[in-house]
Amino acid sequence: MATGLYHQLRQVWKKPSREMIHGRMIQWRAGEAAVVVEKPERLDKARALGYKAKVGFVVVRIRVKRGGRQRPRHKHGRKSRKQHVRKILKMNYRWVAEIRAARKYPTLEVLNSYPLGKDGKYYFYEVILVDPSRPEIKNDNVINWICNPSNRRRAERGLTSAAKKSRGLRTKSPNMKVRPSQRAWGRKGK
Repeated sequence: MATGLYHQLRQVWKKPSREMIHGRMIQWRAGEAAVVVEKPERLDKARALGYKAKVGFVVVRIRVKRGGRQRPRHKHGRKSRKQHVRKILKMNYRWVAEIRAARKYPTLEVLNSYPLGKDGKYYFYEVILVDPSRPEIKNDNVINWICNPSNRRRAERGLTSAAKKSRGLRTKSPNMKVRPSQRAWGRKGK
């Protein structure tokens, strides 16, 4: 049975070989934490999430440090806080990557993101950004919703897909303590 290009790309990225990803990760590690790339590494995933190869769309590769986010231990004094080595951040790494991309490029809006890979030290993500001031975006009926002022700073406000997943908004059970908001439940949601 014949399959298309995007299907083949999807299958390759499900379990990428070491030869395919190892050399790239060495370059990504040596480079900057946020890099604008010419075209997406995972074209199938980018297209599925709304990317188009036209003016106004920008793809940024973000590097995020892995590990249990640790805070330094106290050197002096008897404090009960001494045992708390882990700093619990209530955001997943993908959401953190989207926020960093949004802060690096404040005139662009985050559309979506997807993982590229990980090594012992870093996670790598590609974040799709859109320029809402471009006429090409304003005239495109599929994506011009992002030009609406209510969609400004989507990543920081937790309105992207990764943020909603991290906030626990995937399931719509009435017993969830994250709906309608965490403040409504006295911040007991997470």
